[in-house]
Amino acid sequence: MKLRLSFIFLLLITFGSYGQHNKAGKVIEQKILAASIQGNHGGEDPLCSVTIYLPPGYETGNQRYPTIYFLHGFGADDRRVISETHINKLIDTAVLLGHIRPVIVVMPSSRTHFGGSFYTNSTLAGKWADFIGKDLVDYVDKNFRTIPNRNSRGLTGHSMGGYGTLRVGMLFPDVFGSIYAMSPAVLNWGEEMSINNPDFKIVASAKNEEVVFIHFFTSVLTSLARANSPNEQKPPLYANLPVDYKGDSMLVNVDVVKQWEANFPINMIENHLSALKSFNALKLDWGRNDEFKHIPLTCLEFSKKLETYGVHHFAEEYLGTHGDKLAGMDGRMYTEMLPYFDTYLVFEDKPAPATKMKGKEKQK
Repeated sequence: MKLRLSFIFLLLITFGSYGQHNKAGKVIEQKILAASIQGNHGGEDPLCSVTIYLPPGYETGNQRYPTIYFLHGFGADDRRVISETHINKLIDTAVLLGHIRPVIVVMPSSRTHFGGSFYTNSTLAGKWADFIGKDLVDYVDKNFRTIPNRNSRGLTGHSMGGYGTLRVGMLFPDVFGSIYAMSPAVLNWGEEMSINNPDFKIVASAKNEEVVFIHFFTSVLTSLARANSPNEQKPPLYANLPVDYKGDSMLVNVDVVKQWEANFPINMIENHLSALKSFNALKLDWGRNDEFKHIPLTCLEFSKKLETYGVHHFAEEYLGTHGDKLAGMDGRMYTEMLPYFDTYLVFEDKPAPATKMKGKEKQK
């Protein structure tokens, strides 16, 4: 313990000196007008917040850098990614210690009125997949010294952001060359993420928007409905649900269930095999003791389906909950995600190497 504390103390002294000489990265916040969100009928603001990390030396040099796009989870936004994970400090330390090479990291906000877009193109709430895969990437490439090709762009995210990573990755394989989904949620039905979730009844009986904010899952289910099965003729939430209720009896809306299932990443695999096989690297991981019980089950299911179709990927279950192993010097952002992209992103403006996905696939 004493040796570890001494190391951290030395690191802080070194890092403080490093920052004083303007060697630390810079975090900037910007607003961009997203063409893909403009004109939506769901009242979502098309002026989207984006936080961007620029690596040490960016402002004084002319070097171009690979870019990692990080998608936040449900109920969060770009600012919470910084405040809760301190990812900018983790990158600074990783670069300082030679753990990784300098990169640009882009953290967009995809928070909607009810908590999250699920990075889905919705006829009601806006085209949030297109916002990431088109508007955002175009803006960043035009305004920052990126290496503007897929082999130098990585896509990652946690929870809803992991869901978005897999969806957007499959939809835009020509934009992102490497993807890493961290504890991705809602890959498929399972456990509490099912039509039997009692919060469906609360949402189905909602007479106003305020009811939706009673529970976490009432907001999640409402956001999923507005993304997957919008209905502008059905106030106050303007969406259809997979189930309705007549008294205490649940009625399953088969057509709506199919709409939701079509957007679940596990059901997108067959139609996006060429995209999945084109990635220079693909990884997902999850905590064995995740509070959201559907996540370990559906992540393993997703990985097995990829394996069945011959999609080479990394899949890892680790000892942890939904978020306890994410941030910090011993968290998976620092120990796994950053080195992963340092390995698989191309740091020069040239084609990707012929050898993909070094190492063996992991399944613990």
